[in-house]
Amino acid sequence: MIVLVNRFLLRKNFLGISLWPFIILKRKDLKQDKVFINHEKIHLRQQVEFLIIPFYLWYLMEYVYRLIQYRSTKLAYRNISFEREAYANEKDLNYLKSRSFWRFLKYV
Repeated sequence: MIVLVNRFLLRKNFLGISLWPFIILKRKDLKQDKVFINHEKIHLRQQVEFLIIPFYLWYLMEYVYRLIQYRSTKLAYRNISFEREAYANEKDLNYLKSRSFWRFLKYV
């Protein structure tokens, strides 16, 4: 995991993004936010499990599906299975130690 801070690499409404092997943050203080970093680490694990490129394809396809389903960009994003897993477990800082393989499927 490589953490970068660069506010110019992220869109206006994004505080951070995981693009294997990087976590890109908008602000330096987010490096100290253990819950936020854990959320992004969960995404890194998901990306590795899915062999990276297929992860992004699934993410995009599911986002489009959810966008049609909910007709809201915010609801579509929050209901992507990868995001649901990350949000549900971001406060458990030991989650990745016990997480089973392809656990995101529980959230589909």
